[in-house]
Amino acid sequence: MIFAAFPSPRLALSFRLALFYAAVFLVVGVLMPFWPLWLKETRGMSAEEIGLLLGAGLWMKVLANPFFAHFADRRPEKRRLLGALALGALAGFSLFHWAQGFWQLLAVTLITFSMFTALMPLGENLTMIISYAHKLDYGRIRLWGSLTFILASVGGGVVLVGLPISAVLWLVLGGVALTFLAALQLPNPETPGIGGGIGGGIGGDSQTPEAPLRRILREPRFLLFLAAAGLIQASHSAYYGFATLLWREAGFADDVIGALWGTGVMAEVLLFAFSGAVMARVTPSTLLMIAAAAGALRWCVIGATANPLLLFPIQTLHALTFGATHLAAMHFIARTAPPGCSATAQGLYSSTAMGGLLGLGVILSGWIFQTTGGGGAFLAMAGLSLAGGGCAWLLRHHLQRSPQ
Repeated sequence: MIFAAFPSPRLALSFRLALFYAAVFLVVGVLMPFWPLWLKETRGMSAEEIGLLLGAGLWMKVLANPFFAHFADRRPEKRRLLGALALGALAGFSLFHWAQGFWQLLAVTLITFSMFTALMPLGENLTMIISYAHKLDYGRIRLWGSLTFILASVGGGVVLVGLPISAVLWLVLGGVALTFLAALQLPNPETPGIGGGIGGGIGGDSQTPEAPLRRILREPRFLLFLAAAGLIQASHSAYYGFATLLWREAGFADDVIGALWGTGVMAEVLLFAFSGAVMARVTPSTLLMIAAAAGALRWCVIGATANPLLLFPIQTLHALTFGATHLAAMHFIARTAPPGCSATAQGLYSSTAMGGLLGLGVILSGWIFQTTGGGGAFLAMAGLSLAGGGCAWLLRHHLQRSPQ
């Protein structure tokens, strides 16, 4: 087997996990920049309808992710579940080939994204469990996902210069097929419950077997964390949903748009490469405050100008607005979730911060974009980022008053 050729078992584990991230982000790197464009140009959707469709896909995390996370927490065989979800997502995305009109697109979106969006939190949970158990560097595994996002967004932009926008769907289908194959190669944690809170977990007795969701939701620090990370992540909704349309209207070619997306993620890669050193010096709550301040600046600039000389540098703040928020979230969950509850905690974060709040933000952004244009939508996102920073400040003070 190919993994036997690696000089150490730890390196083989890292490679198998990185391969999964690479495959998933190959899909995400096409979806984020170009799916709104596909919906507009091949299916005739308006900005408001695009916002509703994207928001509906994200809202499926609220329903599906806690269910799959609850299922995963009770079974050590996580690889089989991830493979089944990837195969279901492949079947779902294929239905977009025939879907026409808003209601058909909505139905297919709900089916497909209920499975595809569950892949990341379950994969993240598996990675954090194995990383803590085998002393792997999470950031250096995760950065391979970011690198393939760059490949997909920049490469996709170059490819689409010479191809019709309808090719976006075929690129997505190819990426989901690779994700299914990568899921089959994932390792399984040797011991159920590994990795549930290196600091003892939240809520006291780590042996309580029942109601992990209620146990987590009773903890004030976790609720503050969800609010802080959720609002900062939701502030990306105008960017995820409408940056490509905004830049297209400004006259940018697809390869330039892909390069703008790739610039942001390249900065994120650099942060992940040094994440071990960062997390040794900065607490998750402090990192969330830094991310919020960076978000307020980034969204104001993107909403105010279409000058590439300003947009390319400001895109490097993606390392802080998304990258720092994500690092803070992963390490907060790993350090505080009780044993046997880590997938539930991960699923709750994904369903709220990366699902419900982000979905509402995309719908709100679509309405603002339709009525006032991109400037108003991105200014609203700056407000969301600042609100998240306020919640992070409260979390930091709560932790200082009652440390674990």
